[in-house]
Amino acid sequence: MRFRHPDGSVVHLAYCTNVHPAETLDGVLAQLRDHCEPVRRRLGRDRLGIGLWLARDAARALVADPSALRALRTELDRRGLEVVTLNGFPYEGFGAEEVKYRVYRPDWADPERLEHTTALARVLAGLLPDDVTEGSISTLPLAWRTAVDEERAAAARTALTTLGERLDALAELTGRSLRVGLEPEPGCVVETTGDALAPLAAIAHPRIGICVDTCHLATSFEDPDTALDALADAGVPIVKSQLSAALHAEHPHLPEVRDALAAFDEPRFLHQTRTSLPSGSARAGGTPIAAGLRGTDDLGEALKGDALPDGAPWRSHFHVPLHAAPAAPLTSTLPVLKAALARLVGGPRPLTRHLEVETYTWQALPPELRPNTRGRLADGIAAELTLARDLLTDLGLKELP
Repeated sequence: MRFRHPDGSVVHLAYCTNVHPAETLDGVLAQLRDHCEPVRRRLGRDRLGIGLWLARDAARALVADPSALRALRTELDRRGLEVVTLNGFPYEGFGAEEVKYRVYRPDWADPERLEHTTALARVLAGLLPDDVTEGSISTLPLAWRTAVDEERAAAARTALTTLGERLDALAELTGRSLRVGLEPEPGCVVETTGDALAPLAAIAHPRIGICVDTCHLATSFEDPDTALDALADAGVPIVKSQLSAALHAEHPHLPEVRDALAAFDEPRFLHQTRTSLPSGSARAGGTPIAAGLRGTDDLGEALKGDALPDGAPWRSHFHVPLHAAPAAPLTSTLPVLKAALARLVGGPRPLTRHLEVETYTWQALPPELRPNTRGRLADGIAAELTLARDLLTDLGLKELP
């Protein structure tokens, strides 16, 4: 979906296909047929943007066979779909029964991450619509925090510098300008937008920036205005933004709230959980606790005993559907998304022109909330995109045919 910003530029809205498991090129083609085109039809649009996720094997097949890449582009056109952005974070196995920590491998200290992202860039240059010259790719925020020492951190920075040089060469060869954004995520070396500033300053390449995921932003209790101001002051390009909402529990000390949270503790994905403690916080009995962010690697860990202080709200990295907040006593961080979006595209010029709805956890929802047919999943994705479209038009953008 395309929108005209008041400054005259075009803002693209897509939904991310990592919600549909596919490891091979045949699986990707099946996604377009079984999921993406049905969503487009539900929206009544002639054209729908998708944020394509290509696993390792699919990306390699497309790079190795130019005719396969041309065939994919033809299939996108035939089904009324377009691609301006790729999700390059998961490498493979994102549809496995247990993903958890595996999604952070290989990291940017591993040469395979550079080769995979280079392959994605080559593919994206061939998939961009004829009238679009700019593409974006979101990627792992360097590494999971425990996987990096100074030597590996230096290797990661070197790899990203090399990537920037390769993107320069690709732009010269194809006329397509591609950028890659580190996607801050709780638990990673780059957990917050603030954590991204120093590594990106060290890399210092205009094609390497940041992807602002509004679920991750909210989970780490970042204020959107403060975070985006810091990026602007540092001159960090916002390559894209993923529109997503986290799980919010206002009163996690209550038994009924913990019971409700427990329904979202599932075995596939990691649901990092955070609380932000104000000054003067104390445990039961009056023991002082230092102010600041506290967290666990997973929701189940937070629910065990006193692993996480519960005197302040909790937020969990669980991408809940944008249009359907969980039932009370839980809710979502949709207000954070709205505040971020207002800054991203509601000003005199857009801070990014690539937006991607990314709710990949539909099948990880509590059983009573999961879509049990393809049709219901398509209905849900279409409802999310409708909400995002309405937010954009409310900010003064005009939907284009």
